[in-house]
Amino acid sequence: MSESTTDTDTTSTDTSVTVDVETLAVEIADLRPALEAILMVADQALDKVQLASVVGHPVEAVDAALHALAAEYTEQGRGFELRNVAGGWRYYTRDAYAGVVESFVLEGQQARLTQAALETLAVVAYKQPVSRARVSAVRGVSVDGVMRTLLTRGLVEEAGQDVETGANLYRTTTYFLDRIGITSLEELPELAPYLPDMEDLEDELTQMAAPTPEPTPEPATEPATEPPVEDPHHPAPHSGNGTEPDGGTEIA
Repeated sequence: MSESTTDTDTTSTDTSVTVDVETLAVEIADLRPALEAILMVADQALDKVQLASVVGHPVEAVDAALHALAAEYTEQGRGFELRNVAGGWRYYTRDAYAGVVESFVLEGQQARLTQAALETLAVVAYKQPVSRARVSAVRGVSVDGVMRTLLTRGLVEEAGQDVETGANLYRTTTYFLDRIGITSLEELPELAPYLPDMEDLEDELTQMAAPTPEPTPEPATEPATEPPVEDPHHPAPHSGNGTEPDGGTEIA
């Protein structure tokens, strides 16, 4: 009876040692700094089980550390806080500083667009979905930088790829409609007839890309020769009615 109990205790101790070794094998850093680093780069809320699997600490220790960090940030009056929302942990800015954050975020959105950006946006609006190459062809300059600005401002978005060329296509967004005060693209002013058609642009691009044909040398001019004098006693084969050498019937 006692031997059985001793065996059981030994097995329990061995199992405990094994778990501890496995936990230490994946432990990469101190618990709190590791949690802060992960939460700083996460783009969505993470639950305690996910965090524990990454930092290599028990779930109970991770849960206690998260609550301690949240309390510490509040006590220190930080501009951010650590919240547990819907079972996941994530950093948020404090409500007291919402005005400052809003001013920072909207500062770039309220800046006026340049003339180049307005022209590019107009081409996209009237010719969408359209590729960057076609917009560049309309404007006559590269629009890569301007398109990045329009994408960042939320005025333009990707709309799939061109079937023939594989180029990314772009279109305007609903935010664009809200900014100019219309509900649909049909309400845009009639400016499309003043823009060149896509078929014309493709023809021009094809001609520009095609190699210039080399001039064809003119054939050498042979010196004129006098016609042979016919012998009246031996007429030429085509001098009268009959058949041509190729077998065709000559028409009188």
